[in-house]
Amino acid sequence: MESLLSDVTVLDLTQAVAGPYCAKLLADYGAEVIKIERPGTGDVARRIGPFPNDVPHSEKSGVFLALNTNKKSVTVNLKTETGRRILRDLVPQVDILLESYRPGVMAKWGFGFDDVRRIKPDIVVTSISSFGQWGPYRDYEMTELIAYAMGVGMHCTGVPDREPLKLAGTATLFQAGNTAAVAAIGAYFGSQADGVGQHVDYSIMEGQASSVDRNGASLMAMAYAGEPTFRRAFGRRFSVLPFGAYPCADGYAHFTSAQQAWWPIFCSMIGMPELSEDPRYTGENFQNLDLAEEIDELFLPWILSHAKREIMELCNEIAGSPINTMEDLFADPHFRQREFFVEVDHPAAGPMEYPGPPFRPAATPWKKGRAPLLGEHNEEVLTGRLGFTRTDLVKLARMGVI
Repeated sequence: MESLLSDVTVLDLTQAVAGPYCAKLLADYGAEVIKIERPGTGDVARRIGPFPNDVPHSEKSGVFLALNTNKKSVTVNLKTETGRRILRDLVPQVDILLESYRPGVMAKWGFGFDDVRRIKPDIVVTSISSFGQWGPYRDYEMTELIAYAMGVGMHCTGVPDREPLKLAGTATLFQAGNTAAVAAIGAYFGSQADGVGQHVDYSIMEGQASSVDRNGASLMAMAYAGEPTFRRAFGRRFSVLPFGAYPCADGYAHFTSAQQAWWPIFCSMIGMPELSEDPRYTGENFQNLDLAEEIDELFLPWILSHAKREIMELCNEIAGSPINTMEDLFADPHFRQREFFVEVDHPAAGPMEYPGPPFRPAATPWKKGRAPLLGEHNEEVLTGRLGFTRTDLVKLARMGVI
């Protein structure tokens, strides 16, 4: 059975996180993705941990393995004229070209959008860069930390009355890859409809600035009222009902209870139904936060005697959930039954479990596959698509081209 994007061919000239994640999404849903890597070293993500047993190895990077599933790796030195000629010969055979070089680099090599469109008029070029292809910041380099700071996210996170603090992880870069994939495939369907190529200019910083993660509401508030709505705070409790993270028997659970209709349900859950009629905590007193500490004193013995999974099952009518560790998530029976985590074997890294499909088309399956070894598909692509012989490949390797 064909996958969703089985008829799409992608040339992936990206590295690190954002671009490769964009290409991975297309590959996992069936697109043939030809990843161009630097001979000898490959994608910079190959040198980013974690590694099995903490031993660095270019074929065992957890970041690279996760972000490059189902791709074909071809090594080409684009700083050589022969390497650029190989790329030029590949362009007519692809539908989408993804690149994450600094603005101007592709044009310098003769692969600006107008150059590429002359070779293939209906091609879609998606450029993923720090600040976009034009503007005062065009040539600035940026890390995810800078995007988080300049895109306002950091202003909204951290401890009140202290300096802003970035949340852990690289959510900004994954968001960029996710959004760029949607933009690329949308532009592809448009180009197929009218035969006109498209250039998608994706700015990581602008993607962060308009993120729904805290920023969206603040942006609208500034636009319409002239002031932001978000303030850093220790908690946002609205009533006597528990709010926030609480310790339990085997970790932590989180409550976001606010509705007055939940008060009798909560009281019954913790074995104190009589509190639901107690005038000290009902009526106007329900929102008296001076009483919240009293409720927590009654609540803590109950929650400390229950495991977080028990709490989740008991909270089927109010907003309470476990705060999972990664081990909890991997062992969760719901995700196991849905086969969200899939085991993929790799010739160098061995079998490991990877996150599965973020969505499941009913009639077109998601593809399970591994990341490529560096240059693994040189022969398949260069001989099969471009007509090189094995002798040619040996010569190209000696010349430092592949």
